[in-house]
Amino acid sequence: MNFLINITYICTRIHLIKEQTIRNYVQGNASSKASFEDWLTKIKYADWKIPEDIQMTFNSADLLGKSSHRVVFDIAGNNYRMICKYAFGEKEAHLFVCWIGTHAEYTKVCGKNEQYTVTLY
Repeated sequence: MNFLINITYICTRIHLIKEQTIRNYVQGNASSKASFEDWLTKIKYADWKIPEDIQMTFNSADLLGKSSHRVVFDIAGNNYRMICKYAFGEKEAHLFVCWIGTHAEYTKVCGKNEQYTVTLY
């Protein structure tokens, strides 16, 4: 007997809100350009269904607690940090850029315990 197995794999694309925020940041921080471009390329091909999938794409990403639905990305060898809020739907994962800065600036944000609430963009 021959059986035809039909497996449909539905990719969950990442809807980045807003890429222009990253591009504007790079304009003021030219040394970060290659690293942010690499990050954007990985986002384009990512397939996330649950928060832990983010760490499969970016192994240094930190999922923040307190039910914040936020992730911190290390960019350019941890020279820059980016805080994003995420939401998962059936066909898309939404990623909202909340904050971008240097590692030193991120340390100050954490010192004020604002990493869970900061929203500059």
